[in-house]
Amino acid sequence: MTPITEVEGRRLALRNLDKVLHPATGTTKGELLHYYATVGAVLLPHLRDRPVSFLRYPDGPEGQLFFTKNPPPGTPAWVKTTPVPRSDDPGARQVMVQDLASLMWAANLVVEFHTPQWRADSPAVADRLVFDLDPGPPATVVECCLVARWLRERLASDGLEAFAKTSGAKGLHLLVPLEPTPSAQVSAYAKKLAMQAEADHPALIVHRMAKALRPGKVFVDHSQNAAAKTTATPYTLRARPLPTVSAPVTWEEVEECDDPQRMVLLMDDIAPRLERYGDLLAPLFAPDRAGALP
Repeated sequence: MTPITEVEGRRLALRNLDKVLHPATGTTKGELLHYYATVGAVLLPHLRDRPVSFLRYPDGPEGQLFFTKNPPPGTPAWVKTTPVPRSDDPGARQVMVQDLASLMWAANLVVEFHTPQWRADSPAVADRLVFDLDPGPPATVVECCLVARWLRERLASDGLEAFAKTSGAKGLHLLVPLEPTPSAQVSAYAKKLAMQAEADHPALIVHRMAKALRPGKVFVDHSQNAAAKTTATPYTLRARPLPTVSAPVTWEEVEECDDPQRMVLLMDDIAPRLERYGDLLAPLFAPDRAGALP
């Protein structure tokens, strides 16, 4: 029997609630759905008005993973979609997660949420800049935190304010609120900063993706500023062995990070952090915090 639940007046069939998705912690699909219901109020502003891509992992992170930009088969008519033309599909549309009912429908598919740096009403005009700091072993997120501090100071010298979140995987993401700026311009600026970072710290930082260059260094991935690229949305669960979350952290936590485990935030950690800090990324939505590129 499939339980039917009502969310904001929409009827949802929530399936397989007892299914274990993360064997390491025994985390079930029902617990995953409870997490999204609990954090919906802070997650939704980061999703709203942006086309959403899904990384689906219906059998857990050890099962088959597939990335989709198209609305999944069976998407209800009440879930909003927006045109996102692509060269291979000029009529393409993507889901927009505008409300709690849409969030719970999507979460029931067992997904990571990924969003671009622009809103659907202004395609390829970014309102944030992103750096994805990715450590090449034996480097860890501890080295990413050192790089994040350099980038924070460098951005500040251009009048830009950076905010940090865990990637939910091995690294760290930096987000910077911007006055709306064409994605191509943001990409060029981000690449320039990544190259500067490498020039200043060649033993620690690399700005190119080539795997051979990355052992023991932090790859400053600037490419997710391209209009066609997406980044894991704040507060999304990740398809990892543990139920990790891509969650905001304070600059004090970044500065004090001396152990990779300090940057591992699990599903159950988030509600207490929200009680303590609120949404540390709320300034991304404050017009007075948005900076202009130099």
